[in-house]
Amino acid sequence: MMLNKLLPLGIVLLLLLGCTQKKEEETKVEKSNITKAVCVLHPTEGSEVTGVVTFTKTNGGIKIVADVEGLTPGKHGFHIHQYGDCSGADGKTAGGHFNPEGVNHGAPDAEVRHVGDLGNLIADENGKAHYERTDTYITFSGPHSIIGRGIIIHASEDDLTSQPTGAAGSRLACGVIGISK
Repeated sequence: MMLNKLLPLGIVLLLLLGCTQKKEEETKVEKSNITKAVCVLHPTEGSEVTGVVTFTKTNGGIKIVADVEGLTPGKHGFHIHQYGDCSGADGKTAGGHFNPEGVNHGAPDAEVRHVGDLGNLIADENGKAHYERTDTYITFSGPHSIIGRGIIIHASEDDLTSQPTGAAGSRLACGVIGISK
């Protein structure tokens, strides 16, 4: 009698377990097939900096294209940060630079660098900056995945050597990197 009551419950549990495992497998496949991501930048408190950064998978790596406006003329630190959290008015909820290996800060083409070290944007006299390069260090899956991380635009130039952040100053804009079509 007890067996008759437990048998249907066991069948339901097995079905639920199978559905959960299938969903996890589908998520893994989706992440490995990502070919494009986007980040919309919003100003932090007191700033007017906005922009869009796209990431596109190519044969040579991930092509990064950024178009940002509202900057003062000159160089501004440009980094992928640890968290995709822009809820703080000053952008500090995005954490530090994305650095899963715990290595020193450096230039985007340096042998040793944070995964999130992208160098500088250079704003023209109108406060507009365009950045374009292909990066072989960032990925859309695995330990160097940038999906769900934050992008920060800083007030000052990243000197590419000061530890741990390049002395790039306050945070002017923050955005979260998301999967795109």
